[in-house]
Amino acid sequence: MESASQEISGVEKELSRSPTPAVDAYDPAYDPLVDATPGKGRDYSPSYWIGTAGAPPEDDGPLPGDTDADVVIVGSGFTGLTAAIFLAENYGIKATVLEANRTSWGCSTRNGGQAQCASGRLKRSQWIERWGLDTALRMHQECVDGMETFKSLIKDIDCDPQPGGHLYIAHRAKVMPGLVKEAQLLRKTFNYDAQIFDAQTVKEQYVNDVEAAGALHEPEGIGIHAGKLAFGYLKKARALGVKVHPASPVTGWETRKGIHYLQTPHGTVKAQSVGIATGGYTSQSLHPQLKNRLLPILSNSMVTRPLTPSEIEACNFRTTQIITDTRVLRHYYRLLPDNRLQIGSRSAITGFDAPKQKYEDKLYTDMVRKFPALQGIGIDYSWWGWVDVSHDMMPRIFQPNESETLYYALGYGGNGVMYSAQAGKRLAQWIAEDTKDLNLPIFQSKLPYPNVRELVESEYFAPFRRLGQRFLYRWYHLKDEVL
Repeated sequence: MESASQEISGVEKELSRSPTPAVDAYDPAYDPLVDATPGKGRDYSPSYWIGTAGAPPEDDGPLPGDTDADVVIVGSGFTGLTAAIFLAENYGIKATVLEANRTSWGCSTRNGGQAQCASGRLKRSQWIERWGLDTALRMHQECVDGMETFKSLIKDIDCDPQPGGHLYIAHRAKVMPGLVKEAQLLRKTFNYDAQIFDAQTVKEQYVNDVEAAGALHEPEGIGIHAGKLAFGYLKKARALGVKVHPASPVTGWETRKGIHYLQTPHGTVKAQSVGIATGGYTSQSLHPQLKNRLLPILSNSMVTRPLTPSEIEACNFRTTQIITDTRVLRHYYRLLPDNRLQIGSRSAITGFDAPKQKYEDKLYTDMVRKFPALQGIGIDYSWWGWVDVSHDMMPRIFQPNESETLYYALGYGGNGVMYSAQAGKRLAQWIAEDTKDLNLPIFQSKLPYPNVRELVESEYFAPFRRLGQRFLYRWYHLKDEVL
């Protein structure tokens, strides 16, 4: 396998010449459960999205000094920028966006670019178990509406969309009965046209993933270029009068008489309302309402050199739609518009371990297991990033304290490319006090603390989260590959 180090070095050199120079180098070992802040002005992760998106658009530079704002959004990723866009378009509110590092530095330029009709990590059948049928139906409609919100936002952004739906590939024959049952539920109960394909159909008509034992096909799903989308959101927000300040981390926060005072290295913002949209990069010290309420999980991703026509034929890539497999520790992959294969999966548990070569090697091995013809292919881009997973696997867009004008949109569990657009819209509604239709469970409760089998929830479990994660990863591996 070829190393990605030379390509990464070239990307970082190119980024150093972009319009907003980085104050600090990219930190590959940042860990939101360990580091007090995400840093200040740090460079982008050397992802494919950053390497091929072109120069970042202009922003408003670091906060120049003390200022007042009606609304501050903390975080300039997909959620923060879409919230600012909806505040401006729907309510005439021009927000000030504070970003610790470069714009869309976190999740938004490190994901897999897969926009699925989903919110959180639970299936529709699990929604019914948790909330009952009526709420599950309304949650499904929220996701369908979210896809329309997303499509509307990107229609004038050149982000290389690859429509066609979502192919959910069974990695073992034993999971097919569950897929068949879920597809029947989606069609009959949710009026969502999910179809089941057998292994031969998948391999002959879609892609020859040699593991495929069949698949569930969803009609909704779009692949996008995450960097171009992030930069498009930035342009759209600033054209509406939004101020976006990179290299402006929140280093202190006081709330006095209902007014928020957010301290940054270059000045303090006095804000009437604050929306938090920091995703998997939410530090423990940002605000007490967020401490211990997320479990950030690392995901690795890599992109090959362009495949040759013979390699595409050998893998029988007949689709460019987004693909995931049925592992609990799932893989997500697709053929990109420039004929590269992008693939990702889970990674290390700690930021300290994240840069270790063994995690890239494991993902490479997984890729070759699916596509033996790609043995030896060069990897041009390799990176990793934190995913914001809530302790009950569902997001929250919520005002955690009725007496404070503080709101957050967090916990997408790896399904934030699409749902971040809808969450930004919902966050804007909270901030503008337009709450008449925010009546789903994800809009009516706080992010939970860690729990044991969802029976006992307590902040006292927080120090043991990663110990539990190590145990679960071993169990998930056995469940996925052995049992």
